[in-house]
Amino acid sequence: MSVFAMKTFLRNIYFIIPVLLLNCNTLQAGFFKTLGFDIIDGNGNKIILKGYGLGGWLVPEGYMLHAPGYGSPSSIHNNIEDLIGKDATEAFFKEYRQNYVAEEDIALIAEWGFNSIRLPFHYEFFSPIDSPGVFIEDGFEIIDTLLIWCKKYGLYLILDMHCAPGGQNAGNISDSDGEARLWTESVNQDRTVEIWKRIATRYAEEEWIIGYDLLNEPVLPEGYGNSVLRDFFIRLTTAIREVDKNHTVYIEGNWYATDFSGLGPRFDSNLVWAFHKYWNETDLSSIQQYRNLRTQTITPLWLGETGENSNPWFYETVQLMDQYNIGWNWWAHKKFETNTSPLSANINPGYQQIINYWNNQGNRPTPETAQAALMEMAANLKLERCVFNPDVIAALTDPEFGTVSKPYSVHIIPGSIAAADYDLGTCGVAYYDTEFKKIRWDIDQPWNQGYSYRNDGVDIQKSENSIAYNIGWINADEWVNYTVEINYPGNYNVSFRIASPSSNGRLQMYLDGGILINSLAIPSTGDWQNWQDIQVENVSLPQGNHTIKILFTAGEFNFQKMTFSTIDNALVEELAPTLYLGNNYPNPFNHHTLIPIILTTSRQISVIILDINGNLINTLTSGTMNAGRHLLEWNGSNASKRQVSTGVYFYKLTIDKEAEIIRPMLFLK
Repeated sequence: MSVFAMKTFLRNIYFIIPVLLLNCNTLQAGFFKTLGFDIIDGNGNKIILKGYGLGGWLVPEGYMLHAPGYGSPSSIHNNIEDLIGKDATEAFFKEYRQNYVAEEDIALIAEWGFNSIRLPFHYEFFSPIDSPGVFIEDGFEIIDTLLIWCKKYGLYLILDMHCAPGGQNAGNISDSDGEARLWTESVNQDRTVEIWKRIATRYAEEEWIIGYDLLNEPVLPEGYGNSVLRDFFIRLTTAIREVDKNHTVYIEGNWYATDFSGLGPRFDSNLVWAFHKYWNETDLSSIQQYRNLRTQTITPLWLGETGENSNPWFYETVQLMDQYNIGWNWWAHKKFETNTSPLSANINPGYQQIINYWNNQGNRPTPETAQAALMEMAANLKLERCVFNPDVIAALTDPEFGTVSKPYSVHIIPGSIAAADYDLGTCGVAYYDTEFKKIRWDIDQPWNQGYSYRNDGVDIQKSENSIAYNIGWINADEWVNYTVEINYPGNYNVSFRIASPSSNGRLQMYLDGGILINSLAIPSTGDWQNWQDIQVENVSLPQGNHTIKILFTAGEFNFQKMTFSTIDNALVEELAPTLYLGNNYPNPFNHHTLIPIILTTSRQISVIILDINGNLINTLTSGTMNAGRHLLEWNGSNASKRQVSTGVYFYKLTIDKEAEIIRPMLFLK
């Protein structure tokens, strides 16, 4: 089974919505309002918003696309147009937007258990640059289509002006030219008011829109106080209220939605303070200033944007928000080559060549080559092509993520277990790593130093051989858990695939808390990617579901996989990396016999019965067989359900229509 297929399988097992919050468009009746510290729905019920942002869709950001210099939407557009021309660029972005967010994406966000979506948009979708009073339908049509999907799958929508005219901050994320000209040029403020008023006019009676996030992450230039921000928000809200008295307005503070000083008291009866939270601690002190604001102004809070951290940080932040009655919205549901979002799109080789060219590390591609590469890159954004990261969704939605170690993959013994496929759960529950979250914005704190595969504190890197990933940067006292299914009790040989330039490492293995292997020394293999198997013989394992813990008592080595092989091949024998076949029993037999098959991943399996002349007698199974232990029964009958005569017969197993194994058995009447 592929990684994507396995992750999809696990998604269906573990992350089906625990509580169906909203499942049909008949639930909504009326508009969202604020009441004291709470947001209430159209029926007067308190609601805690739990949503995902559609970042990167209408506002491409350089880091999401791995573009150099964290490019702005305009610079990305201009760089692409420089390569392939204006018409081809428009065709590319049409394909890009069509694939980035489709109906299937909205359905999946609802399936994960979220109840709302924040839509970041660029003002140019509604009004062309330098064209006051001119409006276009593009942005409205996008919202109209998105609303159809949201109603169908029970998700509410918050509209977020992510790029205002002139730029509300000096950064790439607001598509500025390096200065926050929204504040220094009054014409840009006029256009922002004009655009929001037109949006509010269009959607004044739309109940599935919760409200309007007026400005994403404003940052005032030096010399401008927060009174300027307050005055502009009052102006914006007043203009909206002329045409729309129904929807909630979301107000973000200065300095990337973190500084609300001087913005109170509240200036509208249907207002929410929307703060953002990145790269700080997950304790009460990190949000106390916002709680004080809520109390002082009797106004609800909403964590409008957060993420880009580790799974433990995700889980802790969700718990913190839930504890203090604060809704939240995560950033973002899809990016390229990412571990921090639930969906990761692959970077195709052609697009990587374009990235290299932009970084002055390669030759300029021809227009034809670049266009083909970019269209393939856009196609990779389709949901079915993305890699699903179940650990991210588990951290956000599974209430037991902080207390229970749960399987990330199906682990069958006998069989091999990839080191990187340790259990789901937070640090201290499914694993322990000395560095597992980023709590400072001013220094680099990588929680996964290999930046690969998973979003936990465990450091995972891409391996340089057939096994895709390995655990690296191992420190003393770190550990990982694996939930396993042991199919046969007895003694096993256990091998560990390791690599190390030194002989300093040591590990121990535990089963359900009891020690199995004590202080195994790791030899030097000469290099971090020069792999070697070291074996421990006669390790006794009981049958059933158990937890294996690998404790690294000393570090400085890489760990790729461990393999459990039965010592008694008469019981079960490894015939392929994912297939174990046992001898049928009883043998000889006169009523029925059982054929044991163990698969560590799903495979195409066929098992047929042949007579001594090679004639087909019966087919026991043919098709996809799931991972696990299977017992196939033959009762001595042919395909017509008539019992065969006494004699020698054979069972023939075919795996993936290629490898074949044939074994004899004796039927006695």
